Amino acid sequence: MASVAGLAAAALLLAACGSSSSSSTSTGSNAAATGSSASSSSTTSSGSGKHVKIAYMSFAVANTYDAPMLAAAKSVAAANNASVTVFDANNSPTTQYSQLQDAITSGGYQGIITQPIESTNLIPLVQQAISKGIKVVNIDQILGPKLDTYQKQVSGLSGNVTFVPTELGMKFGALVVQACKANNLNPCNVGYLYDIKASALDTALRDGFNQAIASDPSVKVVAEGQDFFTPAEGLKATQDMLQSNSSINLIAGSDQGIEGAQQANTSKKVVLVGYGGSAAGIDGVKAGKWFGTVQQTPATEGRLGMQQVIAAAQNGTNATAVDPLASLPNGGTITKANVTQFTPEWPG
Repeated sequence: MASVAGLAAAALLLAACGSSSSSSTSTGSNAAATGSSASSSSTTSSGSGKHVKIAYMSFAVANTYDAPMLAAAKSVAAANNASVTVFDANNSPTTQYSQLQDAITSGGYQGIITQPIESTNLIPLVQQAISKGIKVVNIDQILGPKLDTYQKQVSGLSGNVTFVPTELGMKFGALVVQACKANNLNPCNVGYLYDIKASALDTALRDGFNQAIASDPSVKVVAEGQDFFTPAEGLKATQDMLQSNSSINLIAGSDQGIEGAQQANTSKKVVLVGYGGSAAGIDGVKAGKWFGTVQQTPATEGRLGMQQVIAAAQNGTNATAVDPLASLPNGGTITKANVTQFTPEWPG
């Protein structure tokens, strides 16, 4: 989520180990570890390596974008002699920092998967874990100061599976330009939905978006809102924008926000453009209710990330960095013309 997903210190204003046949929940001073190893099948072969324990640092288990990522990771672990403890930061960078600190000092894990809420605050702890011989793989969100690359930015990292926020923003912006032209919107007055405006992810997305729409002077952002990764907040933010600026003829935002915008768009006069490639988004494109969306692949990220950390923990194999969106058809940009080529990896 999102993704699409909660990703900055501004998120502060928002708001144990198990086996393949059991689950447990434990809470610490500033942490909530939940979940167990999955018992479902995996696309990987059954593991014959030594048993390893993996700490999975989730940004928010309840986020619909995170759920399939975590499920895919657990499935790989269950098939490869690994157990997983899930630490749910629930969108709080400080909670996530404390949870990672606890996981390292416990000495109970051979591998750690990070899914950062902030791009840089976990770096000292990741370096500490690596110095202790713990294998660390980063997934989904950038771990490092550069938000325009999927390459590793921390020395000694055993793997990295992330999309590039600025590139996603550029695809998103280009899709908006396409939607404006296809619907003869001139001027094209955009209501822009951030997820969390002050987050590093949203800043990078908006930078890429701005670069893309600069190619067409008729496209202007005339209002802004925040959806906090939920359709309910997307509905409220859209209603507020439309009430304050009746000239808006296009709403752009993450799929979760656009789900809310669709509810507000009772007149069907406002064009809707999302990013995320969720089931809701793809269904909206098929039905003609959305102009388009841009694919994201959380389940693929979870699967590849867990494969990488297990390989590193069991036999010391380090993986090259992977951009999971690089091989998608049409660069991952979905419209009614090509929607049948895409399969969603999360509900929205």
